Amino acid sequence: MHNPGFLVAGKSSAGRCRTVGNTPIAVLLFLCVLLVLPACSNESPSAESRSESQADDGLGLGTIVAVGDSLTAGYGVDESEAYPALLEKRLHLDGFLFKVINAGVSGETSSGTLSRIEWVIRSLKPNIIILETGANDGLRGVDPKVLEENLDRIITIIKAHDIDILLAGMKIPPNLGPVHTARFSSVYPDIAHKHHIPLIPFFLESVAGDTRYNLPDRLHPNPEGYRRILEYIYPYVLAVIKRKT
Repeated sequence: MHNPGFLVAGKSSAGRCRTVGNTPIAVLLFLCVLLVLPACSNESPSAESRSESQADDGLGLGTIVAVGDSLTAGYGVDESEAYPALLEKRLHLDGFLFKVINAGVSGETSSGTLSRIEWVIRSLKPNIIILETGANDGLRGVDPKVLEENLDRIITIIKAHDIDILLAGMKIPPNLGPVHTARFSSVYPDIAHKHHIPLIPFFLESVAGDTRYNLPDRLHPNPEGYRRILEYIYPYVLAVIKRKT
């Protein structure tokens, strides 16, 4: 950002205000401040400060925090087109005045989610958490046992704070072999059953692999893909809300 420099207003030994031309320096200083403030306010906040500012809004019935990786964050699309923003708009239209906070972090594995879940709970104070994590574990060939252990610990922490959870199931392409693929896919229903929490069977249902609904990388949803995701997960979200309220 351009630095306008510093101006110091003072008086001459004769007691008159110093001027530049016919304009008092104090007036110039005031005008510079007015010019600098809008530039500062347009700077993009970090992911954490953005989530904190969203949490400060405090709206209606409570707060839903969408925890996840790039599929939640909205990689490659505007944040207003990712599913958390779409979910909040849809809930409001239906009279459920929840604030939905996007706490997605692109590139994150389940280990990363585990490392920050306490911060999410402490800082954002959710009533409900939608937990979508593990896709990057699968793409990197991480042992599904690691994913299972991480999910187990994440959910245990969330439940200890009396927060409702909606777990989003994930699947991976078969290129790592049928055994690994099957083990990975079974983690989510097994964990949901163990903790007695609701499960979205496959977060990317009717979107995964379809070029119409994904960015050119064929991994991340485009805006139309996110609209389809919302339609698919919305009944699951409503069920959690109605049970809580």
